[in-house]
Amino acid sequence: MLQLMITKRIGRRQFHFTVQGPNLHEVVAEYDRLSFPDVAACGLCGSDNLDLSSRLAQDKFKYTSVKCLDCRGDVTFGKTQKDDQTYFLRKKDNGELDWQAWKKPVEGK
Repeated sequence: MLQLMITKRIGRRQFHFTVQGPNLHEVVAEYDRLSFPDVAACGLCGSDNLDLSSRLAQDKFKYTSVKCLDCRGDVTFGKTQKDDQTYFLRKKDNGELDWQAWKKPVEGK
């Protein structure tokens, strides 16, 4: 079994991922599934105080995102329909990351 360690920088933090497979081709294929770039700063406020976040909505939808701990904005990971194990960061039509501002929840919902 071969392993490859990958480091992704999210703001000022580093996250280490280890992928493995029976041969070089499979290890590189697993690496490609983490197809998102490093994220240096929040696209809304410019802060580098970022973290990875996950949540479960309506007890069935799983979301993973990069969250700004200063302005609470986030950019969500997407998955391909063909392979739900391949992750990318959502982008706008112009190629920029699709940062979303935090919206205060409406009471009663």
